Amino acid sequence: MKKSAKLIWPYLRIVLSIALLWLAVRNIDWETLSRSEITVEPGWFALALCTILGANGLAAFRWGWIMRSLDLRRPWLEVFGLYLSGGLINQGLPSTIGGDSYRAIEASRQGAPGASHLPSLSTELHDPIDLNKATPRLRLSFVAVVLDRLLGLTGNIMLGALGLILGGSVIAPWAESVGWMLLAATVGGAITSVCLLSLRPARHVLLGILDRLGMAGALSALQTTLGWPLIVPQLALATFIHVLTVASLGLCLRGFGPWVPFEALMIGLPALSVLMILPISISGWGLRETTLSAVLALWGIPSGITVLASVSFGVICLVICLPGAIFLFRRGKQGRAALRH
Repeated sequence: MKKSAKLIWPYLRIVLSIALLWLAVRNIDWETLSRSEITVEPGWFALALCTILGANGLAAFRWGWIMRSLDLRRPWLEVFGLYLSGGLINQGLPSTIGGDSYRAIEASRQGAPGASHLPSLSTELHDPIDLNKATPRLRLSFVAVVLDRLLGLTGNIMLGALGLILGGSVIAPWAESVGWMLLAATVGGAITSVCLLSLRPARHVLLGILDRLGMAGALSALQTTLGWPLIVPQLALATFIHVLTVASLGLCLRGFGPWVPFEALMIGLPALSVLMILPISISGWGLRETTLSAVLALWGIPSGITVLASVSFGVICLVICLPGAIFLFRRGKQGRAALRH
């Protein structure tokens, strides 16, 4: 029963995404929108594509940086390809494991002894992962992915907090205060992690916990991501990646005409990223359109233009991930070759 639910759930998410997208467009007066003489300027979409490509490239660099601290060393191009492959899986490829799990598995396998003995790609995408039986190398690879995602989430929260501080008064009188509290909580968490990793007794206890989990080597990754002084460039990089992503959405909106205040996008897109933690849609489709329409309406942006720009942004994100198919195809060929031998 549990296995069947895992197989069916990706398809249910597609249905939920379509339903959410329908909710976003059902109240749009398309006739009025068509009479508004929207001017589509392709140059803005090309710039949005370059911007989101830069965001993905920097995110892959961050993940590769963490992996190198764990002695999981691969060329940056391979790291970037794996990152795009994971993103492509998250875009809706049939799979019972997520793109993050896939890139963790592949990153641990590449260059490791016995890496030539590969299962088929289909088996890898649908077999469950038992970390209790995983090799230390695979566990460390999952640590790298978790820390990468943690930094991404922290940068997302920081940008959203700044957005609330700058433009929260449009939403509610208390929104600016919420922004300050979120920012204080994030900075406080960063200071706490630095203190824990700097104090020898706390570090000794942490090392003992990691050793019992079979991941003693993970301490170096924690120092690289959450220790002093590297936490400063890590948080700056994480926030800047989200700035590029928000800018890409703003450029998509500009492609249909309106300039949207950046603080509005700093609120809308980070809020969406938090909602996307809930596995109720495929890569945010539908959820993105409904959330952004509700937020940007407060700044007077017509829901029709928001939906058009949001769909364009989603297509650009998909296009950026398409080169990951090359790496998946190559991985599939390696798996078939291993089975023949």
